Amino acid sequence: MQHLEKTPLSDWNREHGGKMVPFAGFDMPVQYASILAEHEQTRNKAAVFDICHMGEFHLSGEGAASALGLAVTHDLETLAPGKCRYGFLLNDAGGVVDDLIIYCLDVDSYMLVVNGARIAVDFETVKSRLPAGLTFTDASAETAKIDLQGPLAFDVLRDRVPGDFSGLKYFNFAWTDFDGQKLMVSRTGYTGELGYELFLPADKAVALWEALLADPRVAPAGLGARDTLRLEMGYPLYGQDLDEEHTPAEAGYGWLLTSPAEYAGKKGAGAVRQKLIALEIPGRRSARHGDAVKDKAGKTVGVVTSASFAPSLGHAIALAYVAADAAEAKNFIVTAARAELPAIRRALPFYKSGTARKSVAG
Repeated sequence: MQHLEKTPLSDWNREHGGKMVPFAGFDMPVQYASILAEHEQTRNKAAVFDICHMGEFHLSGEGAASALGLAVTHDLETLAPGKCRYGFLLNDAGGVVDDLIIYCLDVDSYMLVVNGARIAVDFETVKSRLPAGLTFTDASAETAKIDLQGPLAFDVLRDRVPGDFSGLKYFNFAWTDFDGQKLMVSRTGYTGELGYELFLPADKAVALWEALLADPRVAPAGLGARDTLRLEMGYPLYGQDLDEEHTPAEAGYGWLLTSPAEYAGKKGAGAVRQKLIALEIPGRRSARHGDAVKDKAGKTVGVVTSASFAPSLGHAIALAYVAADAAEAKNFIVTAARAELPAIRRALPFYKSGTARKSVAG
């Protein structure tokens, strides 16, 4: 039997009807009520997600900014305390080891938030690129992460968590206290809605989770809804849309490669052999990861990476890597099980939320 790590909320999830599945080596809830209901809850009200499987590293010491800037693609020279930034950890060839958010806690003090399946790989990769004299620790086991997402997220946060976060802008964070411990409130998220990511000590996770769920505007949501929500926005998932065989530029993130530092993998980061494109598939039938993508002449030009029925749109959608010289075509064919599905290339995001990139203050 596969050994699965528990999150601080795994027992609560199982005891309260969460349908549990293995994910990134952790025991995680894929749904509570239904994926569709949880998707709609997030789009229309507010939902909480157990994201405690994510990893958190801390780096500090004189010269931490310049040292970390050589390990990741983030431009840390322009990242001030109280702000965070999305970017990549690359291999030497420019392939994506992981996508991650870096938080500037103070001058030469950072928190790195990484994907759960990549905690060990990321920690050793970053550590191998750091000089002696810095303090670099893995705080994943003692850190909980709960995401509060949806158009009513701020109202819930205001009523359930101490502090004033009305002016907190996108990709900024602030601190408060909850149940006697420090709580970081980050204006970020993976759903495209107004939302917050909440970091606190693992032993306080259940207390915060239950405090948020005590609000009638909130319901729990699992990995299934998290996947449909992020795919409607075109947000990539590591291991499906991002991997070590593809560069950030191939995934559509070349515009983020602005750091002046000579970070590891920089030379190859802008290489483009394939492009990640967005596909609309009419009807409710979805493609699957690994399905072949053909051009209108029937030639195989790529492969589906993520796909799902999109509840907010009423039809299926997908992301796919296709050959760079085929990426600008309008029409494709996805070869799914026992069917060939017509697909139309679209611009991202598929779904445009009214709260996606706004702070409450506007």
